[in-house]
Amino acid sequence: FHKSTDYLFLVGTEEGKIHKCSKHYSSQFLDTYQAHHMAVYAVRWNNFHPRVFASCSADWTVKVWDHNYSEPMFTFDLGCSVGDVVWSPYSATVFGAVTDDGNVFIFDLAQEKYEPICQQSVVQKKKTKVTHL
Repeated sequence: FHKSTDYLFLVGTEEGKIHKCSKHYSSQFLDTYQAHHMAVYAVRWNNFHPRVFASCSADWTVKVWDHNYSEPMFTFDLGCSVGDVVWSPYSATVFGAVTDDGNVFIFDLAQEKYEPICQQSVVQKKKTKVTHL
């Protein structure tokens, strides 16, 4: 659910779509984003910018969106299925993502808009898997 607009929420689908929904209009979607090519695993609103959200997918990408536009502002290909994406609770421009091969990526859009500022392997692929941040 949206932090400041409590009736607004986003839903990711296995078909790769993201639906913007409202509790006031339960029989229809407010908008549908053709977001990813595979299942959407997480959609998270930015804690500081009420129009911005991030999504991640099995299609190896993390995308940053303005909910008023149908195309993403940023797309990051992480080379492996992305299981989760989370915004920093202390910064409007920092978010992290975790991939199925055990890597955690940290991005700061204020510092670097095209590459992660940090990438760390946290588990060995064959033994365990990281699924959430």
